[in-house]
Amino acid sequence: MVASRNYADFASEATFEIKKCDLHRLEEGPSTTAVMTREEGLHYYKTMQTIRRMELKSDQLYKQKIIRGFCHLYDGQEACCVGIEAAIKPTDHVITAYRAHGFTYARGVPVREILAELTGRKGGCVKGKGGSMHMYTKNFYGGNGIVGAQVPLGAGIALACKYFGKNEICLTLYGDGAANQGQIFETYNMAALWKLPCIFICENNRYGMGTSVERAAASTDYYRRGDFIPGFRVDGMDILCVREAAKFAADYCRSGKGPIVMELQTYRYHGHSMSDPGISYRTREEIQEVRSKSDPITLLKDRMVNNNLASIEELKEIDVAVRKEIEEAAQFATTDPEPPLEELGNHIYFNEPPFEVRGPNQWIRYKSVS
Repeated sequence: MVASRNYADFASEATFEIKKCDLHRLEEGPSTTAVMTREEGLHYYKTMQTIRRMELKSDQLYKQKIIRGFCHLYDGQEACCVGIEAAIKPTDHVITAYRAHGFTYARGVPVREILAELTGRKGGCVKGKGGSMHMYTKNFYGGNGIVGAQVPLGAGIALACKYFGKNEICLTLYGDGAANQGQIFETYNMAALWKLPCIFICENNRYGMGTSVERAAASTDYYRRGDFIPGFRVDGMDILCVREAAKFAADYCRSGKGPIVMELQTYRYHGHSMSDPGISYRTREEIQEVRSKSDPITLLKDRMVNNNLASIEELKEIDVAVRKEIEEAAQFATTDPEPPLEELGNHIYFNEPPFEVRGPNQWIRYKSVS
């Protein structure tokens, strides 16, 4: 047990060499060394492990037909959302695509509210109306279901940051599949023209649905896609690489230099969505190789143990506590009541007087309360 070892035996912090980023239109990039304290390491480990276990539980609930509809899981990519969140302020803004569970948790929504949203219950983070693709919280503008459509919205949020003179930035995320959308290039142009404080982040997990990046894009250097916008490519499986890169990008945007493009090289373990077994266009061996060599949780765990920041026993205790939290959250998500039909029309507008909303036909009316 962890009690058998004195906390004074552990190092308070350690310095790590991290992979150098590939640069585009930048003379220097993020730091190639990172300092991580023991407290930070334990926090990152617990957060990533919680996201991993939450996604595995979501997979189980989906197969039991308790979660229905579209569902895109984030396991394998945990270093991206946790590393980014560690580098920015709570007042900064984040908008992403429909693979949103990890970011929802990283932005502060409890596991029980995420799982309850997935099961369509009243206690969900958007009261059971959004499901997997549409979760929101303070300064998090959700999952968005239309491929690439969140990117111009993110630039709009960045425009608001600039317009109101706040020292805030917007992180706008999209996948390698969305990277070929025309609206993304239109957004790049406007963001560069108006010097918007926007970090465009491409989470390149190597497959857009079932199509590999090599088969979908003439150039897979997504960090160069902004052309006149500087960019860099990051190891998205290493939480410290992601954190240092996001800090660099945030400082760049806050200094008034305009937008920047950041490509995170990452990997998803599940298929594109729950209807995709994920092995018709890639081999089981490929997935297993990434798990064995590049898993973000294992990489962090090895670093912490090898540098005397934590013991294996202590990390196992965190694992046990996380599993217990996930089981309790799942219990809540499967027993909480569904929202009543009368509330279907609520929350369409913010801070407006109540009004009527037409239902499936003209004789059915719902009252909408903001």
